[in-house]
Amino acid sequence: MKYGYLLLFSLFQFTFFAQYCTNIGPTSTVDSNVESVVLNGVVGTINYVGCPGIVGLHDLSQSVNVSLNAGGTYTISVKFGTCSGNYAGAGEAWIDFDQNGNFDAYESLGTWVGIPPAPVQNWSFTVPPNSVNGLTRLRVMHKEQGTIPLNPCGSYQWGSVTDFGITLTNGLDCTGYPGDAQNDAIIVGALPYTDSRSTEICYSNHNYAYPSPDIYYYFEPNPLLAEVQVSLCAANFDTFLSVVDMNGNVVAYNDDAHDCAPQSALSFDATQLGPLYIIVEGWGALSGEFTLQMNANYVGLETAQATSFNAYPNPSHGKLHLTPNTGGYEILTINGQLLIRVDTQFQSSFNLENIESGVYLLKKVASGQVQKWQKL
Repeated sequence: MKYGYLLLFSLFQFTFFAQYCTNIGPTSTVDSNVESVVLNGVVGTINYVGCPGIVGLHDLSQSVNVSLNAGGTYTISVKFGTCSGNYAGAGEAWIDFDQNGNFDAYESLGTWVGIPPAPVQNWSFTVPPNSVNGLTRLRVMHKEQGTIPLNPCGSYQWGSVTDFGITLTNGLDCTGYPGDAQNDAIIVGALPYTDSRSTEICYSNHNYAYPSPDIYYYFEPNPLLAEVQVSLCAANFDTFLSVVDMNGNVVAYNDDAHDCAPQSALSFDATQLGPLYIIVEGWGALSGEFTLQMNANYVGLETAQATSFNAYPNPSHGKLHLTPNTGGYEILTINGQLLIRVDTQFQSSFNLENIESGVYLLKKVASGQVQKWQKL
């Protein structure tokens, strides 16, 4: 058991998905300001002139862009100056190499402390060889009366902060690695479900439980699910597992499972739950290979939700009659996968002899009510 993860996880609930902080920077246009930024890429050049000053973030990430190769070494030249009076301050620049929406300490290109006028700062840096191809950001900040290290999400009175676009190339092509963020989550199909992956390449940190890479799975419980079990016991590293709803509210989480610590496993009551994200990550900054396993218990036939429609004969060899004949019905597998949609306004009797024998879910679309039907 790792002490302190509960506090981290409570913070995670309020900062679920990482995005660039943009409500930042100075409240005044006078005095301290970045006067110039120059960066020559393999394609394109940043040749920025700062003054006059701008309140808040000067976001040029979509209009000023250069390409940098993974593994390449470059020099950025920054002049920390002023649009008015000369006052002591500090400056720093970062590139979000891992594209996780944060400017981390290891992504700092260089720092400056002094009083303008000051010489141009020339900082050489190497793009990490394992950087992921795609669009990211360079942030350059000047804060009057600031101290190093600067907070890349800080707000203050005098200074400046400007973002530029950086396209990383010749690095990792992660187009075949879904699940890095909520908008690309891996869809969980029928239960039981098994998926094996590694967080060591092409995955970055998009939540704040731990700084490790994480992978997102999307799961929609069907109406007759009772308890869902999720396990990472087959992982080769110390894991952390969490389940959250679409609003970032935590449904369940586990650090060290009783049966397979330091790997993680959990179960949760799925009744009356909507769509969920299941998040796999490492404890601390750990990463590695894992197998996600999911299974569930179901509500029994005798405790299925009471419905206002009839399905008969039940069980049958394929003949199915649905009443009332006033709308649409869906026929789903026991795991919630849609097989057929029917409309009883046109017919109320159906021949389902071609589907496999087993137990199915019948759902009245208008009311959302569900009952079970068995094909012999």
